[in-house]
Amino acid sequence: MTDLKKLLDNNKNWAARIQREDPTFFQKLVEQQSPEYLWIGCSDSRVPANQIVGLVPGEVFVHRNVANLVVQTDLNCLSVVQYAVEVLKVRHIIVCGHYGCGGVRAALEKQKLGLIDGWLANLQKIAEQHAKELKSSDAQQNWDRLCELNVIEQVWHVTQTSIVQNAWKAGQDLTVHGWIYSVKNGLLKDLNVASDSQTEAERKHQSAIRTLSAA
Repeated sequence: MTDLKKLLDNNKNWAARIQREDPTFFQKLVEQQSPEYLWIGCSDSRVPANQIVGLVPGEVFVHRNVANLVVQTDLNCLSVVQYAVEVLKVRHIIVCGHYGCGGVRAALEKQKLGLIDGWLANLQKIAEQHAKELKSSDAQQNWDRLCELNVIEQVWHVTQTSIVQNAWKAGQDLTVHGWIYSVKNGLLKDLNVASDSQTEAERKHQSAIRTLSAA
């Protein structure tokens, strides 16, 4: 059996440090979860949601999967979105991808990896849909571009869910954003698709695609 004592020791040290810095921290976590943000990100261990935006546990509701996809048949993701929007009343949904995403590269190169191939087929469809934006002779540029296109399309998928549509119809204060993270420098980039209505979602989606096409 692998010994994970080091991780347990790290946990004790972390809990003790947090308690020293803020004696009320854990009590506040116990009392209520009231985040303003839902983060839909990649499972990649290099992209920890709370840390890269400087927030503490309890301030961000998080869903992660390979290549940060929002698939209409994925009840796991949709359940998270529904709970965040209808119960927690988050004000912002952030879809965050990252450059250097292995899932994006596998889809772009049509790699065969096993069970995950079915999941990444959703991303291959995006690559096929935007083939003209992925014609560069520079493989790295195509990879980066598909990482960006993927975020833009996943934001669109979020805005087309009945959950978000119904929230907007009810006048709920809710904005959907698309960001991308660079592992190289730790910085986030806003892809300018933030939308708080269906009309805005359509306009921003089309504008973002045109911008990438012209780049």
